[in-house]
Amino acid sequence: MSWSDRRAFLLAPLILAACGFTPALAPEGPAGRLRGAVRADDPTDRNGFDFVARIEERLGRPADDAGLALSYTITTWKTGVAVTADNRTTRYDLSGVLEYRLREAATDRTMASGRVSGFTGYAATGSTVALLAAEEDAARRLMVILADQVVTRLVAALAARG
Repeated sequence: MSWSDRRAFLLAPLILAACGFTPALAPEGPAGRLRGAVRADDPTDRNGFDFVARIEERLGRPADDAGLALSYTITTWKTGVAVTADNRTTRYDLSGVLEYRLREAATDRTMASGRVSGFTGYAATGSTVALLAAEEDAARRLMVILADQVVTRLVAALAARG
């Protein structure tokens, strides 16, 4: 890497700052008001627990007086995708759809809403314990995928609102 290439690389953050670039989730960023301000509905099952945990990991734990409420509905299903000649399923896809609505807690005014989807897979070979562990891990990964999509959409929606 030549010296001029290094200087351009090192100067890039300064150039971006000079043009008004601010990270979306920074305190002064367009979606900074999400940090610690979103209280997701209480989970009712393992998928809900994993989803809410990832939302809180990305946006921070909500304060007691969180101004935004996130309601959601999760639907998942599994499909066998690899079947042996003797009709044993050796691989599954776990798919999911999550519908969400972000609203102001005080007024119930909708700030953003939508639907996200994703899938992941797992092997169904080995012992019963291994199969159950693989299925649980796939469900956890799917909830991370869905939560990350929701956060991205919330950030975009609030950034567009200004």
